Amino acid sequence: MPVSTWREAMERALYGPDGFFVREAPASQFRTSAHVSTLLSAAVATLVHRVDAALGHPDTFDIVDIGAGRGELLESLRIQLSDTRFRLTAIEIADRPAGISADIGWLREVPAGTRGLIVATEWLDNVPVDVVRRDGAGVARLLLTDGTLGPEADPETVDWLGTWWPDFEQAEAGLTRDRAWRAALAGHTGLALAVDYGHTKDQRPFFGTLTGYRAGRQVPPAPDGSTDITAHVAMDSLSTGESVLISQRDALRALGITGARPPLSLAGTDPRRYLRELVAAGEAAELTDPGGLGGHWWLLEGRGVDVARCFP
Repeated sequence: MPVSTWREAMERALYGPDGFFVREAPASQFRTSAHVSTLLSAAVATLVHRVDAALGHPDTFDIVDIGAGRGELLESLRIQLSDTRFRLTAIEIADRPAGISADIGWLREVPAGTRGLIVATEWLDNVPVDVVRRDGAGVARLLLTDGTLGPEADPETVDWLGTWWPDFEQAEAGLTRDRAWRAALAGHTGLALAVDYGHTKDQRPFFGTLTGYRAGRQVPPAPDGSTDITAHVAMDSLSTGESVLISQRDALRALGITGARPPLSLAGTDPRRYLRELVAAGEAAELTDPGGLGGHWWLLEGRGVDVARCFP
């Protein structure tokens, strides 16, 4: 493969004609919260109802899933939300999968003028970014895929680093992710939810987080399209409006997903219900595990609605 910047490599390796996410279903490579349990969609459905009320129950309510994989979250929401006002749309670069419900739209870009809820679950970590490293003089330079240093980072990237990630040896400049998130929300009215693993300014890693995944295992990132290429998201730099930033563990607990085990006495009176609730408790525990998925961040951003009306 030709030597390039990591942003160019990510764009080509993940989203090119034979890119990783064009070929591979995300669920075949790693587990996101949407793949673990329908409890995530239940929490999202609760948000839908609250945003719907905040918007005054519009004639059409958009539910847009950016980076939808193969539509797993939307399929679950379709079952839980029977109101025909709800219009479900997947945003995904891969072709529409066979067998997905006909009433789920499939687009490559967020449509204009959406009104309702936008969800992006582990999308931003795969938005290509420039990886920078300081040289011997302390100058931020673009890291190339062969490990050498390229040209100096451009002034906008340097400004972003100075504001959001001033202390680093190697870092992923989140400017492209900030722009992608804001572009996705342009013209949107309602609530937007980004769920991802990330960090905030007071906890930025000194050496960055660039890595790869293949078949559920962490591997070195490969620019040839054979691996996922990902890096944690600078979550606090994304929003420019009214927003809430909270861990997935705390967000789900606020929405009633606690992971509490059913009482053992239920096994004697209603064993089937006991087993169902025990399975649900295990799934909730995985979703809220602070050392795993529960450590992901939820960014809830309001556009024309009060976030406090939609999220407790």
